[in-house]
Amino acid sequence: MLERISSADVAVVGAGPVGSLLALALAQRGMTVEVFERRHDMRKHAIAAGRSINLAVSTRGLAGLKLVGLEQAVLDQTVPMYGRFLHAQDGATRLLRYGRDDSEHISSMSRGGLNQLLMTEAEATGRVKLHFRQRLQSVDLSKQAMTFHDEDEGTLQHVTAPVILGTDGSASALRTALVAQTGAQVSEALLSAGYKELTMPALPAGQHGEHGHFAMYPKALHIWPRGRFMLIALANPDGTFTCTLFLPHAAGPDPSFADLTDDAAVLAFFTRWFGDFVPLVPDLLAQFRQAPVGHMVTVKTWPWTAGPVALCGDAAHAIVPFFGQGMNAGFEDVTALMALLDCAPKPYDWSALLAEFAALRKPNTDAIADLAVENFVEMRDKVADPTFLLHRAVEAELDKRLAGTYRSRYQLVTFTRVPYRVALEAGAIQLQVLTEVCAGKQSLDEVDLARAEALMRAQLLPYLARYGV
Repeated sequence: MLERISSADVAVVGAGPVGSLLALALAQRGMTVEVFERRHDMRKHAIAAGRSINLAVSTRGLAGLKLVGLEQAVLDQTVPMYGRFLHAQDGATRLLRYGRDDSEHISSMSRGGLNQLLMTEAEATGRVKLHFRQRLQSVDLSKQAMTFHDEDEGTLQHVTAPVILGTDGSASALRTALVAQTGAQVSEALLSAGYKELTMPALPAGQHGEHGHFAMYPKALHIWPRGRFMLIALANPDGTFTCTLFLPHAAGPDPSFADLTDDAAVLAFFTRWFGDFVPLVPDLLAQFRQAPVGHMVTVKTWPWTAGPVALCGDAAHAIVPFFGQGMNAGFEDVTALMALLDCAPKPYDWSALLAEFAALRKPNTDAIADLAVENFVEMRDKVADPTFLLHRAVEAELDKRLAGTYRSRYQLVTFTRVPYRVALEAGAIQLQVLTEVCAGKQSLDEVDLARAEALMRAQLLPYLARYGV
């Protein structure tokens, strides 16, 4: 076994988007960093980039990229999405905007493309060394000592580092060690639904439709909401769409993956529920057969730290993808930690800094985890519900009446950087008021908008004002 003491200031376990951003941010502050990744170097090997669902980059994630000078470079690789484009079962469509205007949008991009950019920029600092195919096998937290198995060579190396930061994802090996050696608590809630990813091709070369080489309107998140399940699609710059079917795992009263056992069943299912989608994916059956069923889990951990060892990103707080905030929340971890480092005297008291970081972030990551599960229910069935649509119509009117001071829960999460817990609590106030003023009403004309405005002024705006909104 090769034994060595790392010459770096910090060791990072995991070179996904959060780990790579973290390494880059630390390097820009003059620190040396070693990063250990169990996968191949995705810049040289065609491999899946972790969870395959496209990333939705929004305000919090962009703040992390701006921190390291890469905001525009990333935006140049994205497709903007201005709202939810709903597909009813009868083929009718409707666009529900996310924000007040086109300036408030989220952006779709490839997880792999972002990850590769961040790794390359980190290495370019000359302060970051990336080690690939290194699987974390064991950890001694009391000594900040780790043993890695080289998956190519079959050898072991024993590495001791002064600071260890774990960004190794929802199945974190470092978190497993933390739980085993410190008594930390972790809960893992598996969502009853799984997912399969499909690709809608661009229009053939030489053919251009209403939306150029895109088969559908590209600047929106397409959703086919069907009650207990749904299909979504996000555009890619090359004209394709990444499409994801979310469906229960187990057989029951609703369609499930367990029911789709052969091509005939799959075709009948898509034809019935997503009829307008079928002609746009000529090799649908072949793709469906080949695509694995993915699982989604919510992970909550506490504490995240043991002295100068800490978890970050999905390793500490994995969430389901339905608010588009998993990567954004992880990047916000990085901005929060860097803000603490920038204010701290040197030499750093890493144990104290990391404990402060975890205490700051924990209430907010718990909040976005709960919001993400709630948004799954909203996306799959409520977006087609008349009451939900009436609530959104009232909110649009309130935004006009309150001179831009009103923010929906979605807007607070996506287009501001107020703490997630504030967005969660504000959303509860909003729902209470909207439920009250819309009770028994069928249309916007029937709603007492003056009363809705008065209630929001009295209950919501003072709460938001405390946080600078």
